[in-house]
Amino acid sequence: MDRIDPATTIGDVHLTISDLDRSSAFFTERLGFRVHRRDSNSAVLGAGGVDMLAVMQSPGAPRVRGTTGLYHFAILVPSRVDLSKALRRLIETNTRMQGVADHGVSEALYLADPDGNGIEIYRDRPRAEWPFSDGQLEMTTDPLDLDDLLAAGPPQTGAPYLLPDGTIIGHVHLHVSNLGDAETFYVGLLGFDLMQRFGASALFVSAGGYHHHVGLNTWAGVGAPPPPADAIGLRHFVVRLPGAASREKVVARLRAANVPVHPTKEGVLVRDPAGNSILLS
Repeated sequence: MDRIDPATTIGDVHLTISDLDRSSAFFTERLGFRVHRRDSNSAVLGAGGVDMLAVMQSPGAPRVRGTTGLYHFAILVPSRVDLSKALRRLIETNTRMQGVADHGVSEALYLADPDGNGIEIYRDRPRAEWPFSDGQLEMTTDPLDLDDLLAAGPPQTGAPYLLPDGTIIGHVHLHVSNLGDAETFYVGLLGFDLMQRFGASALFVSAGGYHHHVGLNTWAGVGAPPPPADAIGLRHFVVRLPGAASREKVVARLRAANVPVHPTKEGVLVRDPAGNSILLS
């Protein structure tokens, strides 16, 4: 079976939001993003390097539950010290958190933006420390010691909080309608490696042995429909391949399977079986 290039990563995530000023303030003041570019209806944000997040304003856009789409996008900071700083900033700004977890491979903080788009902020443990059993990765969901995490960071300095250089989008986690169809698409066609199954309701796939670049679940319901086109949530996310030849191998597999592909100036746009849009760049 042909595999996706092991140097493949996740690029920027594109979201529909309802209020650009509100979202820009949230992402900059609470999460430490920088605004890379902005116009009257959209903004592109990051940590000063590559673009990480693009938000498009659609006033009055509905928030629809029980559909496919974004579960969360995940901001990967370079170190545990950086995660400690992020946690301290969330506390300082009274930002409501939805949960925390120690996944064995990583430590993670969970929250949502003002429109309810899910967000994870995490740091990876060294690969040598990742939990394996009989050669299979075993991510866990264990309690996270927040006091210990806070103690890992430096004392407060009063300087503005910014995401550190090297911060990227580490992965995305999606609601899908059928896990078997999702596996066929992401593993069989795109060529990601299946890293772990979580019961009968979720699986995690990656390139190059990473714990996961894409999470897939049916927690919004098996057979869940796609959201309306004008709804709050995911517009598309970018899968960044290291070269045109690597991308064309993926596109050729998609075409051979009669999956519609749509070339654009930014890359090749494709939809998974649940209607989630992916830009191959």
